[in-house]
Amino acid sequence: MKNSFFVLTAVVAAALVSGPVAGGTVSATAKFEAALTVRQETDHPKGTKPTASGQFTATLTGKTLKWKLTWKNLSGPANQAHIHLGKRGISGNVLVPLCPPGCTSPNHGTATLTAVVIKAMKAGGTYVNVHTSKNFDGEIRGQITLVK
Repeated sequence: MKNSFFVLTAVVAAALVSGPVAGGTVSATAKFEAALTVRQETDHPKGTKPTASGQFTATLTGKTLKWKLTWKNLSGPANQAHIHLGKRGISGNVLVPLCPPGCTSPNHGTATLTAVVIKAMKAGGTYVNVHTSKNFDGEIRGQITLVK
């Protein structure tokens, strides 16, 4: 009986040290960033200051994206901000809303992503842009890149 107890204890200890038990998963973490500028916006913003800019940083753990988005010197208050599908210089559909109308900088939040969105982000096929009343289609934009 003592031997069975020691064997069971050894098995449990080995499982705890080596990681999750069969069927469990380890969530990989990936970091992303984007520098938003007027020049990257494809629809030629109007009334925008050349110094308008922003920064997007995010951490993806499993399917959960946690982000922070900041901006400054826009032509007016930000209406919305999104992650869009699209390579550099190409406009695309909204994938992830980052803030609703009336959003302020800094803005942060979390979202659950699909495998398709994760793949596009890791491949450099997504961008962030911030919209204003003067530039409804977007005032500043930045391509999302994988940091690690």
